[in-house]
Amino acid sequence: MAFQQALSGLNTAAKAIDSTSHNIANSSTVGYKASVAHFSDVYAASLSGAGASQIGIGVNLSAIQQQFTQGNITSTNNPLDISINGAGFFRMDQGGATTFTRSGQFHLDKNGFIINDQGMRLTGYIAQAGIITPTTPAPIQISASDLAPVATGLNSSSAFNGVKANLNLDSRETVPPSAWVDGGAPGSTTAFTPDPQTYNYSTALSIYDSLGNAHTMTYYFRKTANAGEWQVFANVDGTTNQNITPGGGPIGTLTFGTNGQITAGNPMTVAVNILGTMQSQGQPAGNGAQASQTFPVDFTGTTQFGSGFGTNRLEQDGYAAGNLIGLSVGSDGIIQGRYSNGQTFAQGQVVLANFTNPNGLQSLGNNQWAETSDSGPALVGAPNTSSLGVLSSSTVEESNVDLTAELVNLITQQRNYQANAQSIKTQDQVLQTLVNLR
Repeated sequence: MAFQQALSGLNTAAKAIDSTSHNIANSSTVGYKASVAHFSDVYAASLSGAGASQIGIGVNLSAIQQQFTQGNITSTNNPLDISINGAGFFRMDQGGATTFTRSGQFHLDKNGFIINDQGMRLTGYIAQAGIITPTTPAPIQISASDLAPVATGLNSSSAFNGVKANLNLDSRETVPPSAWVDGGAPGSTTAFTPDPQTYNYSTALSIYDSLGNAHTMTYYFRKTANAGEWQVFANVDGTTNQNITPGGGPIGTLTFGTNGQITAGNPMTVAVNILGTMQSQGQPAGNGAQASQTFPVDFTGTTQFGSGFGTNRLEQDGYAAGNLIGLSVGSDGIIQGRYSNGQTFAQGQVVLANFTNPNGLQSLGNNQWAETSDSGPALVGAPNTSSLGVLSSSTVEESNVDLTAELVNLITQQRNYQANAQSIKTQDQVLQTLVNLR
């Protein structure tokens, strides 16, 4: 009887319409992956085998397969909106239960955890003192604490130590007309203002004490009567230069060869008397910072050419305390906190998970999937490693539904449904003919 075949056709066509309608309904859902209905024919079992005369008994819905192809990437204004370009899923935690998603619409909760709209927490590698060590992924929590200050010369994470200066000292300069005069004894309250007739050039930068207080350190360069030789003097905050050890006189002497490159005197090591500097400014108890700090002054790259004085590079490795003012997420998943002192500090690293058989995942709704025995175990790692994709901040991955194709599929499936209904109508007419036989 054709009733059975037609009825199975009606059922599967209806499920195909359901699947297509679900795709259309989620065409604007971030991270959604389109599903496709797969069908298989059905035959009655036969012990002896029916051979070429075997007639099928209908159709069956064999599977609903999701298409894990890449969706389009769209920009947003939220730095915690994250898209995956390539393979992988975000790993989410909800009370110890782990789920996976392609939807990267995240924000912070009141405790600083990165969560999605359902309150699930994004997991990754946790940073300790700005250093990320791959361990068991855990919920990422953003610290709102101020970034502690670092004194000049004590920044272990800097690419250099202390002060870095790259200058050009004009070889055409002559010895200043007046002799250099040192400031008063350490702690002297008399301002130190060297006579411009005693040096050729000066330049300054801020250095920081252990509490993050900024101090202006000024360098003075004096050409000597010896060829290619320059004395370097210094003071801090306009106080006596004897608050710097070695106190009085130059902190060092740079010697240049006939090619204009440094041959001797680099680097120089100085010790700043922070307590003495504060006393010179009328603060006898100091400011509570470390009483003194020592750091190198590296003049590597400094030259003595026949061209004007120029400062090519002048920087130091300390910084003041800072407030968290923003976040950014790199393509490698590292979440950087941006602070008011211009520093960045790693807060954690987002991890991704991939599966040998993503279609084996169980759909949980809310853009979430769960691991099953069919999917295989989650393969967890940092973005852009192994087969995992890269991340993009302030973007989301759109649904990969092709709306035009889905509408065409809907028409096709409607025709299939109508054709199966026609089979039932035809079989009904055949039965009616048999009943009317006399």
